[in-house]
Amino acid sequence: MRYKEELTEDQIDFDEKVPMTQDTTKMANERRGSQRFKISAPLTVIVGDHEIPAYTRDLSNRGVYFFLTLPDSTLIERDFEFTIEMPSELTLTTNCQIRCHGKLIRKEVTSRNLTGAGIAAEILNYSILKDGLTSP
Repeated sequence: MRYKEELTEDQIDFDEKVPMTQDTTKMANERRGSQRFKISAPLTVIVGDHEIPAYTRDLSNRGVYFFLTLPDSTLIERDFEFTIEMPSELTLTTNCQIRCHGKLIRKEVTSRNLTGAGIAAEILNYSILKDGLTSP
């Protein structure tokens, strides 16, 4: 079942839309063990039979930060499932869809009008879906 309300990028107060880049702003002071990419890619949180649309802000092989509506963020608890539509610029081949099992790290209110939320999650495991975006 598709979640009733579709979320568009315009409905979320992003700090700024940026093309996919490696985040080097704090690399000297950070202890991250993997590259992080700033990328706005479609993400779908799966809660029961609901699919909640969202968009990534940054992504690595160990974690993700994404935006969704504040009411939808209340549905996300400690462990949850989500899919990410990976663009060809990141996969270096074709677009594909990744299914992930994640662990909630933190939630933040991200918009001035208190309608958006940011979610930081650790990626516990993932798999590439066989029927990705490039299937006919």
